Amino acid sequence: MSPPKPATARAVAVRVLTRANPKKADVAHVLADFIKRTDETQRTTDLVFGVLKNRYLIDFVIEKCSTVPVKRIMAEILNILRVALYELIYCPQAADYAIVDEAVDYAKRITNAKQAGFVNAVLRQTLRHIRSRRIPLEQAHLRRTVPQTPGTGCEFDIEMLPDRDESPQEYLSCAFSLPRWLVESWLAEYGQEQTREICFASNRRPSIYLRPNILRITVDGLIEKLQSEGVQCEVVAQMDMIRVDSPGAIAALPGFSDGFFTVQDISIAAVVRVLQPKPDWSILDLCAAPGTKTTQLVEATGGRAEIVATDIAPTRLKMLKEGVDRLGLSKSVTAIEFEELQRTGFDCVLLDVPCSNTGVLARRPEVRYRLTKSAIEGLADTQLSLLSRAKRLLKPGGVICYSTCSIQPNENGFLVRRFLNDNSGSKLKLERLTLPSAEGFDHDGSYVAIIANEAGVL
Repeated sequence: MSPPKPATARAVAVRVLTRANPKKADVAHVLADFIKRTDETQRTTDLVFGVLKNRYLIDFVIEKCSTVPVKRIMAEILNILRVALYELIYCPQAADYAIVDEAVDYAKRITNAKQAGFVNAVLRQTLRHIRSRRIPLEQAHLRRTVPQTPGTGCEFDIEMLPDRDESPQEYLSCAFSLPRWLVESWLAEYGQEQTREICFASNRRPSIYLRPNILRITVDGLIEKLQSEGVQCEVVAQMDMIRVDSPGAIAALPGFSDGFFTVQDISIAAVVRVLQPKPDWSILDLCAAPGTKTTQLVEATGGRAEIVATDIAPTRLKMLKEGVDRLGLSKSVTAIEFEELQRTGFDCVLLDVPCSNTGVLARRPEVRYRLTKSAIEGLADTQLSLLSRAKRLLKPGGVICYSTCSIQPNENGFLVRRFLNDNSGSKLKLERLTLPSAEGFDHDGSYVAIIANEAGVL
């Protein structure tokens, strides 16, 4: 008896989106349960996360082209439409007839002919309104064109978006499926052009970057190993990191099991580079899991610094230990339970605090469904509390490396200054905000501040 035929990427994406609730849990966990049913793992992942990043806009198009309100469409049919419309609008390289045919066939298979007819009608109506599935934005009608990339969009023959001049917050919120209040906060802080770039970066397909484990292999050595096994990649020279194209499963990449690299975004890797840890330091990584920065500290100090790592979540601390072991760095890291942390007098505390994740929306698309203004206020209280604890764990002259993957001022610069106002013995030595970008070597957003304790110097 022959094995069952693998499911298509579109079918698995529909199943994942129907099962998952992005308001309550990360969709990646549901995706992991279903991904083995298809041999198109990368495409399935792209479809799932593409729909999540653009769902508000997609649902708006459904409302425009359907006789039935979105809230009255059964879940499976709605997600068939979402996957198909995502491809029609954002994936112009995919043939429109194939998108429609498979969506209709799948609807017929899991429901009935009437529902399949409804899917066909909505998709055909959408296609009738699309003038060009890819058009340069400078040639397009702004309100009729859904942005795909900083340079291209999908143009309709009817207005799909609010007037950008009259209400930039409404336009950007609708075009990029982001909460209006969040877009308004960016507009107030960064202005319209920079906010537009942040929106594109928040919805991009993020590149995969590898940080070579320089205690085991050189950058050139890892490039050679990857390319010798057919992996397309290039060096980000100023960061000594490597971008890989269409990597598939990370664990299947050459050198993963050998501990030759760690996956890390280039903006996040910059945090430890700003810190410039010294080999004779004792360093506490206070919110360490999953351990990406912990292992970077080991590599940056040549394995000679004393590094203690802890995290409040035991399951995440287990992940850290597994990552440290894979990289062969277990002799350089002491991992302890959070409750067991009694020691003080560290030269440095690395404090990568829980945050809103507004700098990593491209990798954490669910955040846009959960985040509220009040939640950020609550996070700020936690961040201040952790900063105060970090200071108590330092020796005189020690430093705190405070970092977030947020681009909200009240979690970054404003919060650090609140801490400094209440702690006269602490001094800000430097800070750096990196906004997310979709251009060139695309990257996430991050913030880092180096705070010296009393008369401490770097």
